[in-house]
Order: sequence, then C-alpha cells, then structure tokens
Amino acid sequence: MVKIYLIRHCEAEGNRLNIFQGTTDTDISELGARQLEFLKERFSDIHIDKAFSSPLLRARKTAEAAVSGKGLAITPMEEFVEIYGGVIEGKNFNKSFEENPELAFVWDNRPEDFAAPEGEPMRAVYDRVWQGILKLSRDPDNQGKTLLVASHGAAIRCLMCRLLHGDISHLKSTPWSFNTAVNLLTAQGDEVTIDYMSDYSHLPEELVPKNIRILSVKNEE
Repeated sequence: MVKIYLIRHCEAEGNRLNIFQGTTDTDISELGARQLEFLKERFSDIHIDKAFSSPLLRARKTAEAAVSGKGLAITPMEEFVEIYGGVIEGKNFNKSFEENPELAFVWDNRPEDFAAPEGEPMRAVYDRVWQGILKLSRDPDNQGKTLLVASHGAAIRCLMCRLLHGDISHLKSTPWSFNTAVNLLTAQGDEVTIDYMSDYSHLPEELVPKNIRILSVKNEE
C-alpha cells in the first residue's frame, strides 16, 4: 500500500496575471509564498518518505515547502506537468478566449475535448497523470511508503475525475482544487482510492484565492 499526498501548487504569477500558464514556467507570487508558509506548517509533523513534483518552478517550490526540514530531494516527473496551451500558452486568458470563442465554448461545456491548436489535448493529460500515479504505486521501492506529489490544476482535476467517475466525460462536474489544496490517495497496485480531496483548511481566509481556477470569458460575465 502507498499513501500519496497530491498537492496543487501555490498561487503563481501566471494566476495573478490572468494568463493561461500551462507549461509556462512562471515563479510563485507574493501571495503564493505566504500560502506556502501555512502548507509547510501543515506538513511539519507528517512523515513523508519521498517527494515528487512537476518540473515547473511553481510546483517544485510547493513540494520543497511541504517537505522543508525533512531532508528530502524533489524528484521531477513529467507525468505531473500541466496541460500545454499551444497557441494560447502564456497569453491573457480572457483575451485568448475572446479571440477563439470556439475554445471558450469547449473549455466551458466539454472540457474533456479541450485541445488548443498546437497544444496538448485534455484527454492526453487525463492519461499521462494516471500513468504517473501508477508508476508510483507499482514501484516496489514505494510499498509501505508515504509520498508527496506537487502538480497542477488541470492535471489534478483529470486524476480526480478518473477516480471519482472513471470516465473523462464527467470532467465538467469534477471540481478544481484551490492553490495548495491537499488530496490524499491510497494506492495498491492499480487500485487507487481517495481518502480526502481538495482540503485547504491550512489556509487562513485571506489567503484563499477568490477563484479556484481562472475561468473563461463566458463564466466571468
């Protein structure tokens, strides 16, 4: 059996600036740094054997804060990186959707079919994040261990959709995680269950973002 704490990264500059971050490697924001202080406190008395992260800076810094003082190196895993936005990557979220209304419609109504031109399809994210979890749960060296993984909003949402519903067609009804929200999974081989999800109780109210995830023009009107 393997325990996995799966955490969404803290607020990053891309969140603050309202851009489609995707794989754009923005640093954490001032608010994000404050969030990490509370995440660090939450995990201060929790034993972690190994730590993993998306290779992006915002996720790595989140993992580093959570295991601070535990003497653990952070192992990067590409499986947990965020969706690549293609032509809208790194651009203002609302402006991009205004210029590409068909993408906004799919993002809002059929997120499982979202695939920006030259970008990564959401269905590919759904599959690769699952493969990342299976890689950890199947590894003989991880049996009986407690792991920590830092990842991203869309990636975590895809995984939660699989575990909750077993089919990406339910992605629209799967909630997003707040920044630094913690999900606890129990894995045994290919069987993975959710102990709890999207817990951000370590954050004081003033550090909880007003929006869980940047939404499209349609939803912000």
